[in-house]
Amino acid sequence: MLRLGLCCLFVDAPIQFRTATHKHVATLGPDGGRAYLSGAARANADALRRAVERCHALGIGAFRITSGILPLATHPISGYTVASLDDGATIGRAFETVRPLARALDVRLSFHPDQFVVLNSERESVRDASARELEFQCEVAEVVGADTVTLHAGGGAGGKPAALDRLTRTIDTLSDRARARLALENDDRIFTVEDLLPICVRTGVPLVYDAHHHRCNPDALTVDEATDRAAATWAVRDAALGPHAHEPWFHISSPRDGWGAPNPRPHADYIDPADVPDAWRDLTLTVDVEAKAKERAVLDLMERLRR
Repeated sequence: MLRLGLCCLFVDAPIQFRTATHKHVATLGPDGGRAYLSGAARANADALRRAVERCHALGIGAFRITSGILPLATHPISGYTVASLDDGATIGRAFETVRPLARALDVRLSFHPDQFVVLNSERESVRDASARELEFQCEVAEVVGADTVTLHAGGGAGGKPAALDRLTRTIDTLSDRARARLALENDDRIFTVEDLLPICVRTGVPLVYDAHHHRCNPDALTVDEATDRAAATWAVRDAALGPHAHEPWFHISSPRDGWGAPNPRPHADYIDPADVPDAWRDLTLTVDVEAKAKERAVLDLMERLRR
């Protein structure tokens, strides 16, 4: 009953997503830079279609799309809209075809913005830039049919109460499109499940429960209690987001150096099935497998759970 998900990359399938740097694009001139970014966007739309097809072929039920699927799109200098690219209409239609494909193949899609997206920063300029980036990723998510954009709560500057208040106030400023897709995730250093649950209830934003982070950064809740309370936050989501909108999305990983290591935070290549909470096994969940071996780790966990 667990829909296992792959995060961003493949190690065996010949599917790669192109990236770009402003430093390089700036050397190409306006026309050359636009051509370069157009080529990257066109290639990434094709790679995303092939990623969805490959996940389906492998029996993998979810795919986390790289947040750089449209590289540099929100950069203050090199930024662009899809319509402004060479043959932008064709590129836009290529991305639009992903949505019906993913639904037909029953592959659930998500995004996980980079760490520079900090909605609770003490600096207003950072909060504003983070909100713009989140809005953009949610716009792309709408186009390709991704129902969830998962974000860490951010930093703890000024203490947790103040940091969580800033987070709540920034969430309140987001568009309906962004709020509908946003999900918060407990992290392994600052914000626990207990910290975020009141924010999720207050804003209607669901909680992505990361069991590894909870074990590294525990609170008074047991894993079973955290599972139940996090899962309950998904019940209020808008069903218009897709057929799995109410299906809780969780994360699993194993410690690279074992739970007895001084620092158990780094992820292992594969998942130890013992790290999958027993409470999850009778639930309908989407679970992203955060492991260095990518699709090999997903398939390995799938088989070991089956046994």
